[in-house]
Amino acid sequence: METKLIRLTEDDVETEQGQEALREAGEIIRKGGLVAFPTETVYGLGGDALNPESSRKIYAAKGRPSDNPLIVHIAEMEMLSSIVEEIPAKAKQLADRFWPGPLTMIFNKSDKVPLETTGGLQTVAVRMPSDKVAMAFIKAADGYIAAPSANTSGRPSPTVAKYVAEDLDGKIEMILDGGQLCIGLESTIVDMTVEPPMILRPGYITKEMLEEVLGEVAVDKTLLDPTSKTAPKAPGMKYRHYAPKGELTIVDGESAKVVDWINAHAKEALEKGQKVGIICTDETKALYPQGVKKSVGNRQNEETVARELYRVLREFDDEGMEVMYSESFAESGIGVAIMNRLLKAAGHHVEHI
Repeated sequence: METKLIRLTEDDVETEQGQEALREAGEIIRKGGLVAFPTETVYGLGGDALNPESSRKIYAAKGRPSDNPLIVHIAEMEMLSSIVEEIPAKAKQLADRFWPGPLTMIFNKSDKVPLETTGGLQTVAVRMPSDKVAMAFIKAADGYIAAPSANTSGRPSPTVAKYVAEDLDGKIEMILDGGQLCIGLESTIVDMTVEPPMILRPGYITKEMLEEVLGEVAVDKTLLDPTSKTAPKAPGMKYRHYAPKGELTIVDGESAKVVDWINAHAKEALEKGQKVGIICTDETKALYPQGVKKSVGNRQNEETVARELYRVLREFDDEGMEVMYSESFAESGIGVAIMNRLLKAAGHHVEHI
């Protein structure tokens, strides 16, 4: 299969060329094909959420376990009622505040949604992205787009189109290249079928932001449990995700001690002839004299860290890094999501010093 790559940024959506690209992408979805597309979080791999065969194709293209649910993307609030049994009042409150945006909510599904899309569950995960290209694409495809991240299952999610092509070229019909994405981490997932609502995956929309709207919000305590045997209710809960090819260790502790520990272990690895990568920040980059060091941003603005993390992990893969060390981040605000992704990328390998 030849994969067609089309550049389509938010500025292009209303142009004649952009409209033609959207028509072509929509037709691919209607015929049961797959299209990768940009969102404000990461690139998604889209298929018709109401077509069981499309969902099977998504799992096959990604090499994704079929019990790992897909998120259904919609473009209008009116679309929600036909794919869920009911819309709780609290879900309406969250939608009013955060949709369109990087928030996914889980509902009891209607019969319209096939089990192939929900990983065999009677619940469905739904989100309304804010990216202009994503919204136009969903509308062009007549509605419901099932879309996990557009990468080989387990690898870091793509925030630029070249990594979509690296993983999926020849496996899908089209990639819409929307450039570098602005958030860089997958959406927050909240289970609205329980009381109080429960965070199943942290993201840009933080617990504190949710509580401003709803009051009490719970957090799934098995979120970071790599040994859980429970079927996942949401993407990213059960299987190893976001992992680079090399061995990644997170180093947690007081900053100066972290720097010393990483420098000592980087030196040992380099002496063994290994390629060493260091994930650091603007504040510490100059403190690492050895190895390939990459800053993921500024600790005073951790949104920069969220945006750059997957890019850095992918670049280390490109450069053949065998051993990587990463500084840890404060587990508050968006730092919760950053650490969630780092821990999964490292297989929960943390050195506390």
